[in-house]
Amino acid sequence: MFEFSLGELVVVAVVALVVLGPERLPKAARLAGLGLRRLRAQWVTMKNELEQELAREELARSLRETQQALDETRASLEQRPAPPPAPSDEARHDR
Repeated sequence: MFEFSLGELVVVAVVALVVLGPERLPKAARLAGLGLRRLRAQWVTMKNELEQELAREELARSLRETQQALDETRASLEQRPAPPPAPSDEARHDR
């Protein structure tokens, strides 16, 4: 998502040390880490929900297509004339 080089991280750390001071920097770092973990967890949750919804939609679309193909097959079978009945076993023995 975000890409930082080592040099950029060092600059951010030095600026944070100067602005916050050595007393407040550890607490600020913990809060920033906690915020990033929460943000990442929310992102993963949202991504999983989106993937599940897309999978449900794909399954529903596949089901509709299969039902349509089944209906078309059923309609074509109903339009065909019925084949003549096969002779029964008793009729064959009578010959």
